[in-house]
Amino acid sequence: MTLHISSRLMATAALGALMIAAVPATAKQQAATTSAGETTAKPEIGDFGFDLSGMDKSVQPGDDFYAYANGTWAKNTQIPADKSNYGMFTALNDLSQTRTREILDAAKDDPNSMIGRAYASYLDSATVEAKGFAPIQPWLNKIRAVEKPGLAALLAEADRNGVQHFFGGYVGQDDKNPDVYTYIIFQGGIGMPDRDFYLKENERNTALQAAYLKHLENVLTLAGEANAPARAKAIYDFEKQVATVHWDKNDSSDATKAYNKMTIAELGKAAPGFDWPTFIRGLGVKEDTLIVSQPSAFTGEAKLLADAPIAVIRDLLIVRSLDSFSGVLPDAVAKETFSFYSTALSGTPQMEERWKRAVDFTTGSLGDAVGKDYVAKYFPPETKAAMDTLVKNILASMGSRIDGLTWMQPATKVKAREKLANFTTKIGYPDQWKDYSKLEIRADDLFGNSLRSNQFAHDDNVGHLGGPIRRWEWFMTPMTINAYANFGMNEIVFPAAILQPPFFDPHADAAVNYGGIGAVIGHEVSHHFDDQGAKYDETGKLADWWTPADVAAFESAGKALIAQYDAYEVLPGEKLDGTFTLGENIGDLAGLTVAYDAYKKSLGGKEAPVIDGLTGDQRFFLGWAQVWRRNYREQNLSQRITTDPHSPSIQRTWVSRNLDPWYKAYQIKQGQKLYLEPKDRVRIW
Repeated sequence: MTLHISSRLMATAALGALMIAAVPATAKQQAATTSAGETTAKPEIGDFGFDLSGMDKSVQPGDDFYAYANGTWAKNTQIPADKSNYGMFTALNDLSQTRTREILDAAKDDPNSMIGRAYASYLDSATVEAKGFAPIQPWLNKIRAVEKPGLAALLAEADRNGVQHFFGGYVGQDDKNPDVYTYIIFQGGIGMPDRDFYLKENERNTALQAAYLKHLENVLTLAGEANAPARAKAIYDFEKQVATVHWDKNDSSDATKAYNKMTIAELGKAAPGFDWPTFIRGLGVKEDTLIVSQPSAFTGEAKLLADAPIAVIRDLLIVRSLDSFSGVLPDAVAKETFSFYSTALSGTPQMEERWKRAVDFTTGSLGDAVGKDYVAKYFPPETKAAMDTLVKNILASMGSRIDGLTWMQPATKVKAREKLANFTTKIGYPDQWKDYSKLEIRADDLFGNSLRSNQFAHDDNVGHLGGPIRRWEWFMTPMTINAYANFGMNEIVFPAAILQPPFFDPHADAAVNYGGIGAVIGHEVSHHFDDQGAKYDETGKLADWWTPADVAAFESAGKALIAQYDAYEVLPGEKLDGTFTLGENIGDLAGLTVAYDAYKKSLGGKEAPVIDGLTGDQRFFLGWAQVWRRNYREQNLSQRITTDPHSPSIQRTWVSRNLDPWYKAYQIKQGQKLYLEPKDRVRIW
């Protein structure tokens, strides 16, 4: 549910992927009249902010709380042909796209509007088709001509151009010195999303491997290369070797293991066979030290690069280049890339309409420029003010939780309180917008716009080095349906577009709002105290600030939560990885717990009224369940089990089984499927 951001990984703690329900997010608020004759606005969803028609009351809450709250919605909601899943996040994303389209449609004929020119260039498919492969040919010819001695310089250029290759990297805060920027480099070199797709043998992976091999062949053919089948097999065999030296996802996401500061010379000794100085300097990095996220992977990859025939390396880079630029090249390329990465991997049968892709391209290239217009039109100051109050209430409840912990030592509690007091909260949009005045955008040059945008973003990122920390900077646009926690800046961030029903509605019942956006806030707050966030102190520094007793107690609770999620079989033969999803599961558990406390406190000691036969506590947990309404295509769900640190929506809803008030609210009994004995309910924060 949350985006954890540290300098180690630019986006490791986000709320989750898109998901809202088939409730009318675009419906206009209707007026109602109180007994005093005053006009008030009704909530957008139902009578009090929850869609009662989506429930399935034939299911006992204690057997499957997700189905009880959302079962009828799930049965009646079809996944659109251009989506791999559909739910609350997705519906809000559709709304965000539509609203952004209105802004861009109004700007596209204005030659003085940068966002209008970018949008117009994507919509002009006739010009894109007429140019064909001509815009990318100079770059492809560079790849075809490269020899081993020139490879490091070419890969640095590829990085700046936005072409993925054997290593990835970015400039971020130094985890152990968060007032300083550093360059962080991480493993790459594979075209499928995770090493497991190459190395784990099962029926689904075998099919994906065959589909990927065919994709490699098809892309080489599109690029005009001869003997594509044999060359594709050589690429695949090389990538499988790379996969064998990659760290797995659990080690890669461990902040402590992934912090390895080295000089360029030390990296050269640890990973010989590659010209690291030329590569690093070619990126524009002038510093002599960097953070190497997976040292042994770099050792292995450097050797593989040194031993591989240059022809295989060239072919891999050709494929990566077409895949990276597929959206701004002729449709034949876009359709081929979509066929593997969206259809084979996620089960999506149909590409989005071109206008939707044009919106995404424009917001991806000029996010702050679009966002400035978006918030002016769609984010009222009242929403920001109401959100400020909710955040303060959640933070106060988290403070009370810290004070009441029995497992944490008093000295550690003081430091935890200091960390909480140092939080920065960002709501809606940045206080300062990025300046794109040095970026050239032309209405008749889609490929050039994409290339220059990539180069601008790279140069802007590298430009952080040696400068002050940009605390005003956001890693999501205001149009994004998500939220995140940034460890290095000790901040929580909530873009404007998520602050809408079903997450938040100022006219909805408080119980639903606390169960929705309140739990989201709590989730983001608690990320700073999860299995990775808890490693960062009140200044955002990766440091040991817990006593050994604290660590032991925290890890024990974490192991219990790992075991709980390890037991969930999401698809036949495919279970969740409780270790991989631990941080997000802690976020859900703690977020819901803290939000419940804040809700009860907001009542001022009074009992909440019964509405439509539902108590306040029942409505609170329904508010939580409603935001996770989502249907998945089987391929997408399977991929997520391997690659997504968030548990699927059903299991996220089930986290309520660890909260005592949930049992009381719904009279959950022994023998029901979700029932846990009190001693087995995981309690962390």
